[in-house]
Amino acid sequence: MHHTVRVWDAPTRLFHWALVTCVLGLLVTSQIGGAAMPWHFRFGYSVLTLLLFRLVWGFWGGHWSRFASFVRGPRAIWRYLRGHADAVASVGHNPLGALSVLAMLAFLMLQVSSGLLSDDEISAAGPLTRHVSAALVNAATFYHKNIGKFAILSLVALHFSAIIFYAFGRRDNLVQPMITGDKCLSFAAPASEDSARQRLLALTILGICGALVAIAVAWLEA
Repeated sequence: MHHTVRVWDAPTRLFHWALVTCVLGLLVTSQIGGAAMPWHFRFGYSVLTLLLFRLVWGFWGGHWSRFASFVRGPRAIWRYLRGHADAVASVGHNPLGALSVLAMLAFLMLQVSSGLLSDDEISAAGPLTRHVSAALVNAATFYHKNIGKFAILSLVALHFSAIIFYAFGRRDNLVQPMITGDKCLSFAAPASEDSARQRLLALTILGICGALVAIAVAWLEA
């Protein structure tokens, strides 16, 4: 018997693809530089807004989007590696996938934060640079250009490798559920709420996060 389960609610799916678009935008504009830097900052502010939204949605979102449903300890990771993981617990992110998600969120937050403190000494400087010491600006700029960027690229490469491995090695398409929201399972599992009320809540949270980022940036640049 097969069960079609709503795993990823619409806000989580839209967050995912919006984040993909913004990260690509950041990478492209960072390579172009010059006149593209205003867009680089816009993409950075958008990523910050999305990350703040995801942090809140990790507590109020659909069942499988909540941190409580996929953040696991070392014992669960070890059981998964040995092939003894609870199938229901891995409907959303399995224990290794959860580590990848948390690492991506953490490094993106570090990259955005360091960008706010960075100065290319040509035409672009983050809004926080005027409020901190030159030593901190130099350290943040070095991290932003030489460490954080490549850490994120490595995580993206790992993410793509996992998708390919699961698609061809385990016959498990991880992309389709992030488009449709549903998974076809051989067992019953809780479904994520994806109602109009839930979507309106997500839109409200996103609007608040965007407003907070806009207000903070305007205040720092004043």
